[in-house]
Amino acid sequence: MRYTKSKEKAVTGICAPKTGPESCRVVEGRVGTDAQLALEPPAQREFSSRPGRIPVVIRDSIRVFKTPMDREGASAPTRMVPRGILPRFLQLQETGVFCPRKERPPAGGKGRIGMKNFQKYAINYFLPPKTPEKPLGKWMEKDHIDKAPIWCSVDLRDGNQSLMIPMDLEEKLEFFKLLCKIGFKEIEVGFPAASETEYNFLRTLIEQDLIPDDVTVQVLTQSREHIIKKTFEALKGCKNAIVHLYNSTSVVQREQVFRKSREEIVGIAVSGAELFNRYAADFDGNLRFEYSPESFTGTEMDFALEICNAVLDVWKPTAERKVIINLPVTVSVSMPHVYANQVEFMSENLKYRENVVLSVHPHNDRGCAVADTEMAVLAGAQRVEGTLFGNGERTGNVDIVTLGMNLYSQGVDPELDFSNMPEITELYERVTRMHVNERQPYSGKLVFAAFSGSHQDAIAKGMQWREERQCPLWTVPYLPIDPKDVGREYQTDVIRINSQSGKGGIGYLLEHTFGYNLPKKMREEVGYLVKGVSDHKHQELSPQEVLDIFHDEYVNLESPIRLADYHYTRNGGIHAVLTIEQNGGVREISGSGNGRLDAVSNAIRENLGIRFTNLTYQEHALEEGSSSQAVAYVSITGSDGKVFWGVGIQDDIIYASVKALFSAVNRMIR
Repeated sequence: MRYTKSKEKAVTGICAPKTGPESCRVVEGRVGTDAQLALEPPAQREFSSRPGRIPVVIRDSIRVFKTPMDREGASAPTRMVPRGILPRFLQLQETGVFCPRKERPPAGGKGRIGMKNFQKYAINYFLPPKTPEKPLGKWMEKDHIDKAPIWCSVDLRDGNQSLMIPMDLEEKLEFFKLLCKIGFKEIEVGFPAASETEYNFLRTLIEQDLIPDDVTVQVLTQSREHIIKKTFEALKGCKNAIVHLYNSTSVVQREQVFRKSREEIVGIAVSGAELFNRYAADFDGNLRFEYSPESFTGTEMDFALEICNAVLDVWKPTAERKVIINLPVTVSVSMPHVYANQVEFMSENLKYRENVVLSVHPHNDRGCAVADTEMAVLAGAQRVEGTLFGNGERTGNVDIVTLGMNLYSQGVDPELDFSNMPEITELYERVTRMHVNERQPYSGKLVFAAFSGSHQDAIAKGMQWREERQCPLWTVPYLPIDPKDVGREYQTDVIRINSQSGKGGIGYLLEHTFGYNLPKKMREEVGYLVKGVSDHKHQELSPQEVLDIFHDEYVNLESPIRLADYHYTRNGGIHAVLTIEQNGGVREISGSGNGRLDAVSNAIRENLGIRFTNLTYQEHALEEGSSSQAVAYVSITGSDGKVFWGVGIQDDIIYASVKALFSAVNRMIR
């Protein structure tokens, strides 16, 4: 079917498999109530018979749609649809304006490449209603989050239940201590009624007094009395706790799993909420309640609001005892802005709103968990449930590390401490047996790495610019944050050397890791040399390997000519006497010049028959301090015009310069 825009309003119906061409029109009624359906002759409408949701046209307040009830083509003039049936086939919302036309031809034509069976899938979410009084999308006017939300780690429940090998008690305790150290004030520790392991973990935390006074533990429970009872028993003696009630509310779950009506689903939630009140009456600690309409993203928005408000009416939150309403992306089914609009709708219409903490719990099925969360916070969410590095069911929960560091990168305190990311990563990988991907934002081993020569050069120049101007704000190219702020090092984590690297990066590494400030022209030559070695080996080079290549090629070279000794005399100028070893023999040569290095240079040219010109010289202390070694860089130009560099390192700067000259000569003649 092909659809084009018109001035007519449209709603979304559901077409069942092999339905046939018959259709119905709604004479009166609305979703969730009785409605009269009038059958239309098949010839009056042509709709696609494939399964999935299809747009249907509103003409004169008559809604035309497909239902499985028309398979047999009944001829009765009217048919009553019982309460609760119609919502399965008709979604009461405006989705755009369309008119049905002929079936759209396959895209692409000859040679088309694509995926089969895409017709099996369709939109599976529900937009909140739009009204002039409460338009949607106000959150889009905001461009950033200016305050950290309340963080709740669900690593020990949602994260742990998704592991191939769940953590044992000791590993859970170690992880719990890490979460406290990072700064989480709310930590979901498990489902204590689900197993003895979960129960014992909570009891250990309580009985060994391992929960800090400023940390609240959260436990999860279904709406079943024996489970709720055991949950409250597990919390006995706990100072601060959140008890989290949930039941599934989506159309898919209601129809396929529970086979219950809306009213029955609301009844499940309300009965659980009432049991919470009963058992909480005998609880001595500080207790708060949380409710989640599980599978919120597949729930009609009016129903999600209805069931949440029903629970709130039971709990009656106050300023002293606020209630958490959590809106989970149990399965991600929409783009982030759709979820944000859903959150905004709930935020604007929940009862007791000033005493409700609106929370989100996104999963990452569409790869959008971070965007879902950030947009949801803009839309009114005050609290976020997630995990370190995005561990969790299927594609995982939202990554709180990324969320927190995103705030940090824009000058907002995340109120979590990720300053020692390597330590956090190491413990996480050890106890969960999961691997933090090398490209995981902020935490992966390669996220600050620059292999590209142009990137390395830009980073090196940016760092130099920062030093020269003592810039208070971080604006280095290709580095959104300072790697040192998360416990990383420039030398090993930023500038990475392989065949794609450039002179800037290699020069930066030699300077900032080992103290060699190479002359500009020499940097280029050394860069090509190191790149060539990496290319030949087909591997990355470590900083030490780069240093070894540099030393082997340039520093204090003693073959084929070795300088054994030297001394100077003054006789109107400088006279140099050198003892050298060459071809297995020892000899003495001498020369005069305007300076010491000039005298040595003349001695080599006059006695060894080695011709070169354009001697250049540069030197600096290799390290700070009076006892540091000196390094000298010398270049000479051979008779063929080729330039040769040599490096000398000695305690004495004069000796270092002589060694550098001999290194350059040796590179020229070998």
